[in-house]
Order: sequence, then C-alpha cells, then structure tokens
Amino acid sequence: MPTTSTPTHCPYCALQCGMALSPLPTGGVEVVERADFPVNRGALCGKGRTAPEVLSSRVRLTSPLVRSGDSLVPATWDEALDRIAGRLGRIRDEHGPDALGVFGGGGLTNEKAYALGKFARVVLGTSQIDYNGRFCMSSAAAAGVKAFGLDRGLPFPLEDIPRSGCVILVGSNLAETMPPSLRFFSELRENGGTLIVIDPRRTKTAEQADLHLAPRPGTDLALALGLLHLVVAEGRVDEEYVRERTTGWEEARAAAMAHWPEYVERITGVSVPQLRETVRLFCEPEAAMVLTARGPEQQSKGTDTVGAWINLCLATGRAGRPLSGYGCLTGQGNGQGGREHGQKADQLPGYRKLDDPAARRHVAEVWGVDPDSLPGPGRSAYELLDALGGDVRSLLLMGSNPVVSAPHASHVEERLRSLDLLVVCDVVLSETAALADVVLPVTQWAEETGTTTSLEGRVLLRRQAISPPDGVRSDLEVLRELAARLGVEKGFPADPEEVFEELRRASAGGIADYSGITYGRLAAENGVFWPCPAPTEATGSEDAGPVPGPDHPGTPRLFLDRFATPDGRARFVPVTHRPVAEEPDDDYPVLLTTGRVVAQYQSGAQTRRVDELNAAAPGPFVELHPRLAARIGAAEGDPVSVVSRRGRAVAPARITTGIRPDTVFMPFHWPGEGRANTLTNPALDPTSRMPEFKVCAVRVETAES
Repeated sequence: MPTTSTPTHCPYCALQCGMALSPLPTGGVEVVERADFPVNRGALCGKGRTAPEVLSSRVRLTSPLVRSGDSLVPATWDEALDRIAGRLGRIRDEHGPDALGVFGGGGLTNEKAYALGKFARVVLGTSQIDYNGRFCMSSAAAAGVKAFGLDRGLPFPLEDIPRSGCVILVGSNLAETMPPSLRFFSELRENGGTLIVIDPRRTKTAEQADLHLAPRPGTDLALALGLLHLVVAEGRVDEEYVRERTTGWEEARAAAMAHWPEYVERITGVSVPQLRETVRLFCEPEAAMVLTARGPEQQSKGTDTVGAWINLCLATGRAGRPLSGYGCLTGQGNGQGGREHGQKADQLPGYRKLDDPAARRHVAEVWGVDPDSLPGPGRSAYELLDALGGDVRSLLLMGSNPVVSAPHASHVEERLRSLDLLVVCDVVLSETAALADVVLPVTQWAEETGTTTSLEGRVLLRRQAISPPDGVRSDLEVLRELAARLGVEKGFPADPEEVFEELRRASAGGIADYSGITYGRLAAENGVFWPCPAPTEATGSEDAGPVPGPDHPGTPRLFLDRFATPDGRARFVPVTHRPVAEEPDDDYPVLLTTGRVVAQYQSGAQTRRVDELNAAAPGPFVELHPRLAARIGAAEGDPVSVVSRRGRAVAPARITTGIRPDTVFMPFHWPGEGRANTLTNPALDPTSRMPEFKVCAVRVETAES
C-alpha cells in the first residue's frame, strides 16, 4: 500500500471491506488493496473497486436545487436552507410538530444517524422519524431481542465460520450480495464442514452448497418448525443446555410438534428425506450455525420465522457456545449502527427504548433538554411513508431512495408528490430527489470522516481521503445550519469526531455501549466490537487521586457466559406456521420474490451511474422456469409482464431451471416500467413492521398479452 494512501472502508454493504484510496496525478483517487483488514484481506467486489467513479462531478450533485414550477434550478446554500427552515417553521406552527417527518438511511454514518435522530426530537420536536433499515433486518432484530435480550447482527466474527461444523444459510445469495464473504464458506467446506443453503432459486451461492433446499417462497417458518420437530423426534435435543441456559422450551416444543415432516413437505415442497438430512448434517458436528438474510426476514411473519430458526439453535445447544449460534447477515453498509443511535422510530442512542423513562432521562441529560420534551415513538418506515400528505405534511430525507426501494412503490411515489415540502439530501439526483422541493448536495464516504458498524458489530473508522467539490456540504453541516435557523444554536457540531464524542456519552450504559471507543482506538485497532464500555477508574494514592483503568477490549463474541436477559437465559418463543399475506389464486397464480444482483446495489442510485457496473447488469429481468415460460409462450429475452394487485412491471424474460416453476424472480435496482417494487406487498410484520417484500401473488404473461 503506497504511503500516500488513506486507509478506509467500502461505502456499500455491511461487510465494510477494508480498502485504501490513493490520489491520482490527474485528480481523484483510485482504490488500492488493503490486506490488513481481516474481513476481506484486500479482496473487493466490482462495486467496491469502482466506488470512486461516483465521486466524479460528472455523476454527482454539486449545487443546491430548488423547485421552480416543474423544474429544479440551482440556488445558493443560504437560499435553499432559508427556504427549508421557513417552510418547516410554518408547517409546525400550523399543524404541530408531528406534521414534520424525517426519513434516514442505513448508509448514514453513526454520527449522521445520531445527529438526525437528535435533530428530529430536539429541534423539530417530532415523533415521525424512521429509516430504510426498517426494510433490511428489523425482523431479525426483533427476534434477537426476544430470544437473547440483544440484537447484534452477528454475535461472533466472520472468522469463526470456517471453524464451525455446519452452517445453514437461509435466504441469502451472498455470492452476489457480499462476494468477498464467500471465502469464509469455501474455507468451511475445505475444513470438512458442511454448507446448507435454503433458497427458492439455485443461486450462485446455492451452487456452492453441499445441500440446497428450495422451499416455496414464504414457507421458511414451516421449514424451521419441521426441522425442530425432527430434532425432538430423533432425540437430538441438548437437554442439559436447554435446562441450564434457556426458558420456555415446553411451549416451543409443543408448537413445533404440530409440524410433522409430511405436513411440512406439503407446505414447503422440501422432501422428508431432505429434512432428515438437514437435521443430521446440522446436529452431528460439535458446532453449527444458522445465518439468515432477507429471504426469511422480509415477510409479514418474519419475526416469527427468525424466532423459529433461533429455537432450532437453542434446542440443539448451538447458541452462546464457541463457533456456534444464530446470526443475521445485515445488508446495508451501516444497517447495524444505523438502528442503534436514534434514527429509528422507537429508539434512542445506545439501542435504548424511547418509551423507557430511565433511557429518556439519560439521553436528555446528555442533550441538555427536559426528558418530558422528547416525543414518544412514531410510525415505522412504511407507515410513515403511507402517512405523507395526510397528517405528515413535510419530509426531510437523507440517504434513501424510496421511489425505487419501498414496497408498493407507485403508492409511495404518489404520497411523496402530495407533500407540502420534500427535502432530499443526497450525492446524486435519485428518483426521489427528482420529486423534491429542495435538493441538497452532500458529501460521501471518501470526502468525509465518520464511523460505521459492520454486520459483525465491529465499529470502524472511515477516513476522509479527498476534499469534496465546491458547493457540497456534509449532512452534519446541513443539520447544524437548519437547527440554527430554527432557533437551536448549540448542540449540532459539524465535526464528526465531536459528534462521536457526544454519541459515546449518550450510548454509555446502553445495550450498544460505545463509550469506550475513540477515533484513536478505531484507527489503531482496525475497529472495536461493541459493547465496549468506558474504562473504570482505579483508586490511586491519596495524593495522586483516581487513575484510569485499562481500555475495555470490546466484545467480538457475545453470550458465551450469559445472554442479555435479566436472568441470563435465552428465551424460546413458541411460533406456528401461517400463510403469507397474499396467497396465489386463479387471478394471480404465481409467486414473486425479489433480490439483488452482483453488479448493482440497493435502489441503484449510485451503482447505475458506473459504466462498468451497468455493462454487467444493464437492466431488470424476470427469471422464470421453462415450464412457466412455455405456458405463457415466452422465449428468452422476450418482454414479460408481471402483474400484482398493486401494479404492473415489464422486463425481459430470463429462463432457467434454477427457479421453482411456481415462482418468478425480479431484481429491485431499477425504476421505470421494470420497477419490481411496483408489485410488492406492504403487508407488515406485527412486531417488526417489516413489509413483505419477499413474496406476493402475481400473474405473468407476455407483454403483448
């Protein structure tokens, strides 16, 4: 690595791969391999390697824009900020603080997420704040809290995976979504371990598996319960572990025993011999893991589904033991940290609950406000978007593109258009920004310093490598300037390290305790795992006074001694199978599932501006089985129409035997007529409020039909 390089991390997924940025003689930067970071050891996918292209002024915003009639026209920063503050103030005066909405993103740094949540509650006084991470792993988070008392995507580092005996990977195509992570699973198999992949499609990840199960979309809950039934029936329960480290087993056991193998086979399409082989492969090694991703989580029963997989781990003694456990593969770059520090509707910094009086007192003291002045919990992400134009009259949006990424996207687009004021802070003119009344150009990863928290719970330092273009400001500067215009002169510094120092104090004593983490430690130690409380002070001599204690080492592995529940025991949660919110019928006889492709990321707002990535994945497609293609008369490449109760999308057919005949797949990265989320169902999980992205009933026909 050249000595002039700046060590940092990729701006995309939750692996947060290490990279370095080296200045080019012609300006800009290039990515240089950084082999010292253990997650990727220098390896990068195409998105990470080409990330500097989005820094170019050719593709990004460099001036504020304000709406004039049907157009967005350049404006000065003072003009744009004055317009925003003036209209926010009028809306609040006329309709109350909850008429002001705030929508954040799982790609924002911890500092930005913290400041955004504080801005909403202290400056605006609104409860109406949530973020797009609600669409990512909220079901896994809810299930983890129920079972373990704490949610951290992975309670162990990725480096433990190759040393386990078996990994069940549920609903993840990490070969395309997180390519550098695939080596951990390859090493698992090289070491004699087994990989089981559960996915309705034979993905590139499934091709690497020792066993691939292809259940009908939306039946992951029944599948997990059927496996637990067999664990009981075959005498594979770790009775000593269950007795000593858990509660609630009898109720969970009774619920699982109602899901006998033949019944589960009828629901899922997974054969009884495959169910039995899965149990054998999972239970025979000394250590094993279950890892879930969006497949089982993005369902209207996602919390129960994840809970059933956790129950399987608990019954077999595979949680809170070395090289074993349940984990969630977080998707967005700061999906973990983004929900820990206050931009979620029901949370305060440190993963504290907003309706906890002690939590309110602690955070209010750090913020210098009366605890009673803090609003209560607000709406979840989709419910907030659905309320736009009604009692929520304005929206400040940072780091999200819901016109493409939200379920029932055409409805969400209508709601955004109905607002009195839409303000978007973004790097590029996304499809959502194009609808805004004011667009503010903000800095991105290489132009700013800040922290993120990876899927391992490892807090990392991204360092500024280049100066932003003229006319671009950071999100922290935006919040400072708006706060000042709305009457709050202090408490919103633009320096990220100063914000992080306050975040440390606000998180102290919370579940996600960052108080022992500093920028200096992050730089020196290649990241620190939370919880990491501040060092306690030891008593010195009477003359010398207290002396600082040693730094807390951080917590790479959770639950080895006890779980984060009041009694230290994990909790079984009894769950039973139920249908998806929208089953197929005569009018909509096929199931749609959605996901990502390797060359694009999330809504594509940034990756669709990179020529190399567009060449690899130029547009949407509909993946369907040859039998379904023959039934509707479609050939490879023909335009195919997919219709749900919410709308219609058209994209070329991609015919493959790697998908179930009753299922079609669409990637969700594109707007326009190929927008997959035009079709998806906003039915919500009752606990996590996660929409049912992963399964809805559709009709498939040739576009000319």
